[in-house]
Amino acid sequence: MKPRIREVIVVEGRYDHNTLAQVVDATVVELGGFAVFHDAEKLALLRRLAETRGLILLTDSDGAGFVIRNHLKGALPREKVKQAYIPDIAGKERRKRRPGKEGKLGVEGMDPATLLSVLRRCGATFEEEGEKTPAGEPITKADLFALGLSGGSGSAERRKALAKALDLPEHLSPNALLDVLNLLTTREELAETLRRLAGEIGE
Repeated sequence: MKPRIREVIVVEGRYDHNTLAQVVDATVVELGGFAVFHDAEKLALLRRLAETRGLILLTDSDGAGFVIRNHLKGALPREKVKQAYIPDIAGKERRKRRPGKEGKLGVEGMDPATLLSVLRRCGATFEEEGEKTPAGEPITKADLFALGLSGGSGSAERRKALAKALDLPEHLSPNALLDVLNLLTTREELAETLRRLAGEIGE
């Protein structure tokens, strides 16, 4: 069974995400590389997740990875972010024809034991099975549909209003919204927020 980590792990791209998903049970957010520099919504989401769950920043060990890391250091609350550093290992990932500019393996090229060691060293919170019982049932896709947040008339507008009320990016897909809601709120709190919003917009 994969160890569960409380903090949200922040990585550069989807291949890093895929590698981590095979090693740990954790919420992983992709930055999209340098695109995060111009993505105010993504930064706002990261700040929110930092305050509620804490973040672990895990970028490649090359120059580009440190440019991204240093940018985020200045944009996120430092006391809520743990810095995880992979070792400098020469090589290339199997999917690539040639090594990167600096000839180092990135996060996606790390073996499971190395990634676990890196996460433990940075102070990641490894949760025992008995510790992860949520306060109430998780929010499901069926809940989003029942609450009018997906699959029905006006659902996109309701998602947009909810995102604004919770300080979330307005362009979150229903699946992404579901992941974030389960990190930030409960079914009961979500229903109450929606009742309040319905009163404010006169539904």
